Amino acid sequence: MTFKAVFFDMDGTLIDSEPLWFENEVKLMAQFDYEWTILDQANCIGGPIQKTGNYMAAKIGGENKPEFFIESLIAMVSADFEERIQFMPGSLELLQELSSKKIRLALVSASPRQMLEATFRVLKGRYLELLISSDDVVKSKPDPECYLKAAAHFDLDISECLILEDSKTGVAAGKASGAKVVAVPHLVEISPDEQVVVVDSLLDMSVERLFSLH
Repeated sequence: MTFKAVFFDMDGTLIDSEPLWFENEVKLMAQFDYEWTILDQANCIGGPIQKTGNYMAAKIGGENKPEFFIESLIAMVSADFEERIQFMPGSLELLQELSSKKIRLALVSASPRQMLEATFRVLKGRYLELLISSDDVVKSKPDPECYLKAAAHFDLDISECLILEDSKTGVAAGKASGAKVVAVPHLVEISPDEQVVVVDSLLDMSVERLFSLH
C-alpha cells in the first residue's frame, strides 16, 4: 500500500531520548528517597507528561503535586536536550528517504512542544512539515486527536497516513484514529493485529519495505 503521509512519534521512535528522560526521572525521585526503576519508566512511557507527573506524585504519597514533577522534569531534561539527542537506528535515514519521495511528514508526540522544537532544530528545519505536541491538542495520546489533527492539516483521510510508534499508548492513539500503524517496541511488548505491524527496528528500513508492511 502507498501512503501519502507518515507520522513519526518522537521519544523512542525518531529519537533515542528515553535514556535521558530516565536519567532525570531517577535524579528527581531520588530527592524523595524513591528508587526509580525501568519498571516505573515503562509504566509512564508514551506520555503524556501529565501521566508521569501523576505517577510520581502518587509514588511519594502526594507530598508534592503532579505539576511540581512535570515542571521539574521538563526543566531538567531541557537543560541539554539538543546536545544529547541521538536518532534511533535507521530513523533518520528513513525520514530522509521519505522526504526525498515527497511523502508528507509530521512529528506527533505527547511531549511538550519545546522538546519537538528542539528536535526540529537538530534536523536544521528539514524533512518535517508539521509538529504536533501535547500543547497543541485538548486530549493527548492515547486519544487519537493528535493524529487526526495531523491528517486534517495535510487535507488527507487518515487511511492515507501511516503512523510509526514505539509505545502501547501511542499505538492505541494510532489505532483509535483509524490509521495503519507500524510499531517499533521500546521497553514494552506490543502485539500485532490487523491494524498494527510490529518490527524490531527501523534499521535498513526502506520506504518500499515500510509501505509493503500493510
